[in-house]
Amino acid sequence: MRHTKQYLLTFLKGMGMGAADIVPGVSGGTIALITGIYETLLDSIKSIDLDALKLLARFQLKALWKHINGSFLVALFLGIFTSIFTLSKLITYLMDEHPIPLWSFFCGLIIISSILILRDIKRWNIMVILAIPVGAVIAYWVTGLNPVESPNALYFTFIAGAIAICAMILPGISGSFLLLILGKYEAILTAVTEKDFLTLGIFALGCLVGLLSFSRLISWLLKNHHAVTIAVLSGFMLGSINKIWPWKKVVSYRISSSGEQKPFITENLFPNHYLTETGNEPQFFIGLLAFLFGILLVIGLERMAFYLKKK
Repeated sequence: MRHTKQYLLTFLKGMGMGAADIVPGVSGGTIALITGIYETLLDSIKSIDLDALKLLARFQLKALWKHINGSFLVALFLGIFTSIFTLSKLITYLMDEHPIPLWSFFCGLIIISSILILRDIKRWNIMVILAIPVGAVIAYWVTGLNPVESPNALYFTFIAGAIAICAMILPGISGSFLLLILGKYEAILTAVTEKDFLTLGIFALGCLVGLLSFSRLISWLLKNHHAVTIAVLSGFMLGSINKIWPWKKVVSYRISSSGEQKPFITENLFPNHYLTETGNEPQFFIGLLAFLFGILLVIGLERMAFYLKKK
């Protein structure tokens, strides 16, 4: 019964990661960090190695399952894919119709998370302190990049998957946003909607290669330079606010593959300038409520995780 509850909770955390990964600007890695499964996820992915292949070759499936923490990975990825296939239309609708409350919610969620994870740092020094603004500057720069045109070839779908998955497990930098920069976001979302399994299969293969490589690097950094790595990740999360800031003015548009007009370059605004610049209501009060809900949700999840650990 206890294991069932644990795997159900992992499944729900996976759904949170999947929902975040759909939104360009929010990282599934942020949700993993918030919900306390980040290092477990990295260790589990890292365990898919040569020893795992040897166990598979010898058909020692029980030992293989234990070696790769199979139950955790299956529960988590089932949650991620369930979320992607069931929530993609809802998230797209919220981004189009209610962007200010949605982005405000994620702002609250990310800001409080970037502060709370710093409590894991036991020893502070000048390197750790400097790592926070360095991470913030890097994320701010990445999230300021403009989308580009990309080839429709399958090899580029593979490359896009390998790059995007690195961001999906890196808090603060969104895999969806990198797909947007690479010009593949709409193509992958369309492939999900239309069940284009060839494109999705090539993309998943790229994700697998990127995941197995990058998770080892992050895991090594966390084990050998824990304080500096956590500080950089906190900075990444703070810097990503540049992308998900709720009040924006569209500077230029682009035409999507389906012929729709989509925002291309945006500029962040203060709420009190939003009405003047865009002609739309800033919805400041609703945005503030959504922001506070994001903060309270993270605090609630943390308390729940602490309670379950004690049990």
